[in-house]
Amino acid sequence: MYKGSIYENINAAIGRAKSAAARSGRNFSDITVLAASKTRNTREIIEALDGGITVFGENYIQEFLPKYEALIGFTGKRLSWHIIGHVQKNKVKYIIGKTDLIHSVDSLKLATRLNDRSASENIATNILMEVNVADEKTKNGVKIDGVYDLVRDLNRLDNLSLKGFMTMPPLGKGGRKCFKMLREILEDVNAKGMYREKLSTLSMGTSGDFEDAIEEGATIIRLGTVIFGERPLKNI
Repeated sequence: MYKGSIYENINAAIGRAKSAAARSGRNFSDITVLAASKTRNTREIIEALDGGITVFGENYIQEFLPKYEALIGFTGKRLSWHIIGHVQKNKVKYIIGKTDLIHSVDSLKLATRLNDRSASENIATNILMEVNVADEKTKNGVKIDGVYDLVRDLNRLDNLSLKGFMTMPPLGKGGRKCFKMLREILEDVNAKGMYREKLSTLSMGTSGDFEDAIEEGATIIRLGTVIFGERPLKNI
């Protein structure tokens, strides 16, 4: 599975994503395809860039930083970095100003640390709140009953801009239900005017379920093996 070139894999994935968008009456142009580049090297990232991908998501700060430095002077297409993995508070200083979106904010303490560092550098940082929709004990994320309180608290953090939500559903069945629930939470937050700006981003769906996610309103899909194939390359 996924044995083609990265370029071929991208075209196939985009074709599937376009079909899912059409089935749900959506425009594919409203959906961002993020390449989840954990364990992938710069050669693979450049190949994905050449295939039309411009947004890349990293899970681990210690892996992200060498790639960021290696590609900072790359003279090809615009490369946008997102952080999609858990962020330890002591690593915040390494990512502020280097990423366009942090998907995994799951506590007021982390948000405050991000805000304070952003303020010290006189920039605004875009974030998503990670929501543990299925209440899985092994996963990070805000429980559903804590989402609204954290949304309200984030209004006080002037150097953060909440854009929406991210989730990772349980493996196997139940993903579509989680996607639907997260979309409904976003719609409810907007309807009640809980945050100072309208939320519009739903980061949900990975290689195994991105079509369901698109049909339930995803605006960012995070694709790893469907783009890069099964064999991770460790060299950066």
